[in-house]
Amino acid sequence: MSPSLTPLFVNFCLLCAMTLASDPDPVQDYCIPNPKLGAIKTPLHTFLPCKNSSEATTDDFVFSGMKVAGNFTDTGLAAISVNPTIFPGINTLGMSFVRADLNVGGINPPHFHPRATEISHIVQGSVYSGFVDSTNRVFARVIEQGEVMVFPRGLVHFQMNVGKKPATIFGSFNSQNPGMQKIPSAIFGSGINDELLEKAFGLSSKQIGTMRRRFDPKRVRF
Repeated sequence: MSPSLTPLFVNFCLLCAMTLASDPDPVQDYCIPNPKLGAIKTPLHTFLPCKNSSEATTDDFVFSGMKVAGNFTDTGLAAISVNPTIFPGINTLGMSFVRADLNVGGINPPHFHPRATEISHIVQGSVYSGFVDSTNRVFARVIEQGEVMVFPRGLVHFQMNVGKKPATIFGSFNSQNPGMQKIPSAIFGSGINDELLEKAFGLSSKQIGTMRRRFDPKRVRF
């Protein structure tokens, strides 16, 4: 890109960030990020400049990093999140995905994605899955192998392996940057005033302290 055009491009990106509520539509077939060029970050988006399409290869569109489970956390969850940073072929395509594995009894704690709807496909196992809508109505049941459940954008959802064997889940998002906020950490690990939390949850200062230590983002592994 010509140096004289760089400020114009940055200004255009900033305008996009202020006006777009979702991933922008692609203006070309694909955009394989050029590692030689740095990312352009705006308040809402990170833009990865493309390399010349003639330099694209088949390997850019194939990802092999989900063949086995990742590292399990204290809650029995192992997740491998895939986005354009590690899978260049999906850049600008408005999507990302995740492989999640749950040990027997393992959970994916309540959380939500502010910028994406999620489709959750049970590859193997039996998983109690559900979400809570804005009226606090719960939609949940056990999802079996081969079944799919949708979690609407921005709504709290959760999963628990209720089977007798480990479960594997494939989740797909309609954004390349869905974001994720875990409810326990957001409440007790974010520095919200103790007095407010005591009044909101009817807990003592000692109990609040216990919860803070439990969900300290520097220590907790969901």
